Amino acid sequence: MAGQLDIGTFSSSAAAAARWTAEVISQSTLEALERLEPVGERDGVGMYHGSPRDPVWEYVMSSDQARAALRMQSHSLALVGHSHVACWFRERGESLTADYGAHGSRLDLSADRWIVNPGSVGQPRDGDSRAAYLLLDTDAKQASFGRVEYPIESAARSILDAGLPRQLADRLYLGQ
Repeated sequence: MAGQLDIGTFSSSAAAAARWTAEVISQSTLEALERLEPVGERDGVGMYHGSPRDPVWEYVMSSDQARAALRMQSHSLALVGHSHVACWFRERGESLTADYGAHGSRLDLSADRWIVNPGSVGQPRDGDSRAAYLLLDTDAKQASFGRVEYPIESAARSILDAGLPRQLADRLYLGQ
């Protein structure tokens, strides 16, 4: 939207959405987005759009990617996004465990090293079309995954009414 990325590498649907957004975004929203960074830290938690290795583009979806990202992070907990898949990776010594962030599942973050992806509020890609979120309590060192229904029909209709590709609307129903 800000012209900082080459959308030539995007899928045709993603490129169409980026072009449309660039045309309709308000100046104040654009300025707010331009101030955002793909990496941050708060309350001892590392935050990355992608990963500690590549804050913009990397999807942390495999044990190998998680191990490499864990080696790069200085925090015991990193929150990542980009993949739109609610999941977690826990490193305990040489052992790495992982799972999807199922609705209602809880994590005790008081020990070990973690990479946690809350999922996506607007376009989950883990087969569950409900909006995903994570409640993080940094004092108690606990997190819980949640899901909530949202008006998918309305969101899909808005996508189609904007003249964007049908694929972008259809994937909302599938959580893909």
